[in-house]
Formats: sequence, C-alpha cells, structure tokens
Amino acid sequence: MQAPIKLALSQLNYKIGDFDANKAKIINEIKKAAENHVDLIIFSELAICGYPPLDMLTREEFVRKAIDCMHEIAKHCQTVTAIVGGPSINPGSKGKQLFNSAWLLSDGDARPVVHKTLLPTYDVFDEYRYFQPNQDFNVISFKGHRIAITICEDIWDDRPIENAFDRNHLYTLSPMQKLAALRPTFAINIAASPFSYHQHEIRKQVVCKKAAQYQIPVFYVNQTGANTELIFDGGSMVISPAGEVMHRLGFFKEETFYTKFNEPATPNKSEEKPSEIELIYQALVTGVRDYFNKSSLKKALVGLSGGIDSALTAAIAVAALGKENVHGILMPSQYSSDHSVTDARDLAENLGMSYEIIPIKDIVLQFDFALQNSFSGRESDITEENIQARIRGTLLMAYSNKFGNILLNTSNKSEAAVGYGTLYGDMNGGLSVLGDVYKTRVFEMCRFLNRNEEIIPENTISKPPSAELRPDQKDSDSLPEYDLLDAILFRYIEQNRSAKEIVSEGFDQNTVLKTIQMVNRNEHKRFQAPPVLRVSGKAFGFGRRMPLVARY
Repeated sequence: MQAPIKLALSQLNYKIGDFDANKAKIINEIKKAAENHVDLIIFSELAICGYPPLDMLTREEFVRKAIDCMHEIAKHCQTVTAIVGGPSINPGSKGKQLFNSAWLLSDGDARPVVHKTLLPTYDVFDEYRYFQPNQDFNVISFKGHRIAITICEDIWDDRPIENAFDRNHLYTLSPMQKLAALRPTFAINIAASPFSYHQHEIRKQVVCKKAAQYQIPVFYVNQTGANTELIFDGGSMVISPAGEVMHRLGFFKEETFYTKFNEPATPNKSEEKPSEIELIYQALVTGVRDYFNKSSLKKALVGLSGGIDSALTAAIAVAALGKENVHGILMPSQYSSDHSVTDARDLAENLGMSYEIIPIKDIVLQFDFALQNSFSGRESDITEENIQARIRGTLLMAYSNKFGNILLNTSNKSEAAVGYGTLYGDMNGGLSVLGDVYKTRVFEMCRFLNRNEEIIPENTISKPPSAELRPDQKDSDSLPEYDLLDAILFRYIEQNRSAKEIVSEGFDQNTVLKTIQMVNRNEHKRFQAPPVLRVSGKAFGFGRRMPLVARY
C-alpha cells in the first residue's frame, strides 16, 4: 500500500487575462499549502489565464505571458507540487498552435504534462477553434503513486446528447478508459464547467460514474466566479472508488480543501443542498458582482416600473453591489397606474436604494406633436407604445452617461424569446440580468426572496403583468399565459423540439405555431441585446447561434 499523501483542492475565481492577479491567487494558495505540509495542490482548467479566453489565445504575447507566469509560480513550488491549467504550445509542425494543458509545477520547474483530448464545440464552447486534441495517454508518477490527469470534457465522453438526432454519445474515444488501462492510483480532473441550474447534479453523476466504473478515486477541481455571460459554481469534489461523494466544496465561493489520499474516510452525509431557485439566485448575484468588479465598475442603474422584472433585477443588484451602489429611476406615463409608482417606491425603500421620479407624460406629448404631420391620417398603434419605451431608454442612458451608472437590462427570457420588448428602449442596458430566466421563474424567485420578509412588494407579485403602454394593457393581451408560454418555450429552446413534437404532448397547435413564429422572427432583436447571464442549459447569446436572415 502506498504511503498517504496530502492534497489540496483549490477552487478560485479568476479574471480572464489578469495574469498578475491570477498568479498572485495561485501563489498565495501554494504558500498556504506549504504551511499545511501539502504534497500536491490542484487548480482548475486554464487557471492562469482565466476561462474562456476566446480569441485572446490567438495573440502570441498572451500565450507567452501565460507560460512565463507558470515558470514564475513554479519558483514557489519547492516543497509543494502544483497542477495548474494553462495553454501550452504544440511543438509539432502540424495541427493547431496550442494545447489546453495541465502543467506540473515542482522543484522550481514547470512543464505541461497532459493535454486535453475532448475539445467541446457545442453550446457556449468552441475549443477546437484554438486547441489541438491530445492523442497520447500517460500517467504521472508522484511519490509512489500513478496519477491519471484529465481536463474537464475528458470525463464527459459517454454523456448522452439530448435531441442530437438520437445520438447516444458525442465522442468516439474515452480518455478515462485509456488511462484506466495504465492502472492509475487515482485520477484528477481539472475543469472550467459553467453553471446551469441542473449542471451541478449532472456533473456529480458523471464524475461519480467514472470513479465507480474504473474503481479509482477522483479529485475534481472546478473554478468559481463569473466571466461576462458564463458563471462558474465551483462545487469541486472528492469521489471514492465506489463513486460516493466524500466531500463537495461550496457553491459560488473561493475555497481550498485539504484532504489525504489513502487514509480511511467516510462520505459527507451532511452536505448542504441548496434548492434550484436558490442556486439560480446565487448565480445571478455572482454574475452581476463579477461583471462589475472585473470591469472596474461600481454603480448600477435600474429603471423601476413597479413590475416584477425590474423589482427582481434591483434586488439582485443590491445583493451583488450593495444598496449604496444601486439607483432607480421611476418614469410614469399617463398609462401608469398609481399602484405601479407606489410599488416601485416601496421596493426601493425595502432595499434601501436611492431613487428618483422623472414623469414622461409631457415628453410623450412633445413626440406626438413633432410627429403629427408625418403620422397624419394614421391610427395610433404599437409605434406610439414603442416611443414611450424609447423615451424611458433614452432617459436611463442619459443618466448612465452623466453619472457612470451601468444600466441593467430587466427583460426576462420569456419576453426576449418572443420579442416582447422594444429595441433601443426597454432592451437597453450593459448586462441582461434576467435574460435567461423565464417569467414563471421570476415569480418563483421573488417568492424565494420574500420567504423571511417582504422585499418584493406583494402587490408587485400578485398583479397581472403589464407593460402599461396603453390603457388597461396586460401581457396576456398579446401573449399566452406565462405558464403555457414558458412550457412551450422550454421545449423549443432548451429541448430543441419541433412544433410537431410539442403539439404531440397535448399543446394547442395554433398556440405552438404562433409562439415558435414569434421566437424565430425576433432573432434580430436578441442579436442586438446586451450579454445575458447564463443560468440554463441553453441561453440566448453565443450559446445559441441562429441566422438573422433565413426562412425555415
């Protein structure tokens, strides 16, 4: 039996391209590991440069800087050995310029020892654009142990692919099968696995299945934090050869966990399991916080309508940035109800954020006057409704320009899907907070926030949703009820089902066809929308690529 070794799993929050900060984080944890007599400390995929670096990887100075940092970090690895994810240069004369590698830092030296084999090119991933896939499989010798190192997707080879023409497996090769044949003592997987509301449990099942299948312990290290749209939840794990979770690190927080390999242990039965809606809420708070912090931004602006979407957006912003850094603007028109203004005020006071009121009735009348000759003989229609939304958007952007507050977009996924929003109006903003949250989830999250005290005014939750751009307007005038709409949208967007398949589940054919038509014809709006915080398996943005001009 090999001697026990002490390991550290370090899940950290990295900023893309901030080599000095990322290097400092890693060195700090290595120093702590040395003080705790750790033998091997493990960091996540592409830790040195942050994930995903995208086309920064096409710049030679970016890659050279990453490699230089590896060697600088290695100087601190005298008594401790580290595994750190980073790019490395392909020495071959053919193929892509780079590998996505696991570097071994030991005795002051740094070298890439393992390259990623399975390069995902679906959803938000496009790694084959930059990296050459690995073709050689070896284990690493360390203190009498044989270590199999894999990188993120390398353990996902046998995950069934939903709705991909009934294909059961995406890859023809299993890196873990190749490595298991070399009789490793244990396996390591370094990852940059983004959050979606079901991903943490799927990820757990995948890692546990691999450990049990090959009867070897697995140490899984994921990153945490957010980089623009992508949010990482951490949740790093120690898995036994029987496929049991011995320990799982926290979600959405930096943490380093110390453990010993080859010593008896029992599974952590007291693991906290947050609810799905709580995880989504934590993800959105993390997404807003890191978008601002990593962009050196401080203050946010929210247009408060008295509706549920702007209320939830404001609550998330306050949780992420602090009440002193969030300002709201109420912009009532002649169609705004008194309770909408009251609800918005109550919300701002509940959150402790500042707010002001800028009525737009007179501004709308000025637009009507300016356009009366051009529009002579034509009935009022959606044009006049959009003018109101664009007036509000202009006022919000004026405040943003003057005071530097970044405008948060408040549109939810249901609205974005069917185009129920106005370009250059309520679709304005630097970041879409709820663009991947269906309306029914918005209600659910508000009730979650109100579980101990009223944060979102009860009237905001209970009243029928309305854009309030014409007398007595309700969302249901133009859209199916949200329970029905969201059920159809989920099947069409996340599950990629056809209209025929959705109808076969009992949905009304006309409603399904109308909904899908609205989704398809509003692609141009989503193309111009701000980046969307991703919390589902299929968010609008670069994870769902549809042509703007098409007929299908």
